[in-house]
Amino acid sequence: MTTSHQPQDRYKAVWLIFFMLGLGTLLPWNFFMTATQLSESAFGYFITACVVIILTIICYLCLPQLEFYRYYQQLKLEGPGEQETKLDLISKGEEPRAGKEESAVSASNSGSTDNSHCIRAILKNISVLAFSVCFIFTITIGMFPAVTVEVKSSIAGTSAWGNYFIAVSCFLTFNIFDWLGRSLTAVLMWPGKDSRWLPGLVLARVVFVPLLLLCNVQPRRYLAVVFEHDAWFIFFMAAFAFSNGYLASLCMCFGPKKVKPAEAETAGTIMAFFLCLGLALGAIFSFLFRAIV
Repeated sequence: MTTSHQPQDRYKAVWLIFFMLGLGTLLPWNFFMTATQLSESAFGYFITACVVIILTIICYLCLPQLEFYRYYQQLKLEGPGEQETKLDLISKGEEPRAGKEESAVSASNSGSTDNSHCIRAILKNISVLAFSVCFIFTITIGMFPAVTVEVKSSIAGTSAWGNYFIAVSCFLTFNIFDWLGRSLTAVLMWPGKDSRWLPGLVLARVVFVPLLLLCNVQPRRYLAVVFEHDAWFIFFMAAFAFSNGYLASLCMCFGPKKVKPAEAETAGTIMAFFLCLGLALGAIFSFLFRAIV
């Protein structure tokens, strides 16, 4: 296979895959802007994003079957010296040696055969981190904002604090401390990617479910209010948001580092899928968490 016989993306399959990536990014935002009801926008956002990501991963697994992809993937794997030698031979009107061409074709074919095994091997290496990031966002989206937005101030009375309570104690607090948690990973990355403390801390975030449910969520039918004062809710929200930002960033950073450099891109795609899966599961569990209050 020489540069004079470069394969063509005849059916625009590669273009279609990247088009779907763009569609998966833009379409959810269109749901937010055009939806008239909160439930409609939430359903459209999470379901559409998950469906498009699943389809994109399926297409990604099909890419090695395309001659167009195998050709340029082989060029990427070849050393620059070998590519320059081929170009020099072609410029002189000579064909590269058949032995190298046959080995290149056989290497690309064997690479496509082993692609599924490679995906499974990568998933096995990052499975703990992938499920951790999924669990983090399941808990986060399950509670915020479906449950936390229903908390009422116990000290506002007729003051203006009642009008700003949710905006400040819920949304502003969450975004500030989530940002602080993500920013901290720039200077501190503890625990390490192989430490058992990381999945342990991720699982420990489940404690925020009862803590926030026992705040002054109104209306309520089953559970009693234990943490009525506003200070409790703000403290829980700060810790909840900080742990979300810090632990999620650690998992997303460590995922590609658990595999070989050549497999880092695939590992990042898998981590992104599990992140979106956690968002979808959190949206589903949010109905359950709100119903049991």
